[in-house]
Amino acid sequence: MNAEVVHNAGGAEAVPCLLGLPLGHNSSYHRGTAFAPPFVREAIWSASANSTTEEGKDLKDPRVMVDVGDFPIHELQSLGIQEKDLMDTISSSVKLVMNEPYLRPLIIGGDHSISYPIVKAVSEKLGGPVDILHIDAHPDLYDAFEGNKFSHASSFARIMEGGYARRLLQVGIRSINIEGREQAKKFGVELFEMRHYEEHRKFLENLELGNGVKGVYISIDVDCLDPGFAPGVSHIESGGLSFRDVMRILHNLKGNIVGGDVVEYNPQRDTAHQMTAMIASKFVRELVAKMSK
Repeated sequence: MNAEVVHNAGGAEAVPCLLGLPLGHNSSYHRGTAFAPPFVREAIWSASANSTTEEGKDLKDPRVMVDVGDFPIHELQSLGIQEKDLMDTISSSVKLVMNEPYLRPLIIGGDHSISYPIVKAVSEKLGGPVDILHIDAHPDLYDAFEGNKFSHASSFARIMEGGYARRLLQVGIRSINIEGREQAKKFGVELFEMRHYEEHRKFLENLELGNGVKGVYISIDVDCLDPGFAPGVSHIESGGLSFRDVMRILHNLKGNIVGGDVVEYNPQRDTAHQMTAMIASKFVRELVAKMSK
């Protein structure tokens, strides 16, 4: 990436930097999320839509977004890298992105295990915890799922025990067991379950986060949506959010967004016309607009 593009970007204060993390081996059910980043990128630039976001920002403008490609996970795995070392390498790579004074990481997953090393990097680089808005069908709070501490179902347990977040708000939850509830209580997680969503709608559509900490991190798992909107995911959970539900929360959010991810799109489970890829790309596009200043 040419840093000069960013520095000459007309006084921009924050530019989202896309980085693909094609990691899928920490999935616990269907594999396939590792193939997602190219499909999401293709959908971002699809001729079916123009390059302008709903907030009126043009993705072709280098003041709005830059893209540094994909992290070479498969090459590292072929060398036999251990899981902890892989997570540390991901964190180091995110920190490298943030060495450019205006760049903020926006990650295309990959399974949800990637949120842990990304949030760790953002928190360490900025020098303190963040507030996290996590939109998902699942809380991903297992201490270790099927013996894997780095499972996609354990990422937010690692984040909270590391002290990388002050507040964790989880929206759209509709698959949570006893361990999940105990972990949520242990870490002080603010759960907004789908069965009570209408009671919380007004609050969620007027969020203000990040005051007193280093900023806000947003993590969107595509399975937060009802599968009628997004069938291309590994874990189908009926009764989810609509796309517009998520957009209202995102568009109305007040706070300095310092990083984000869109994860768990599985192209091997998508429809023939890659409908879910278009949904995932729309999440990325609107996050870009929200993050860029």
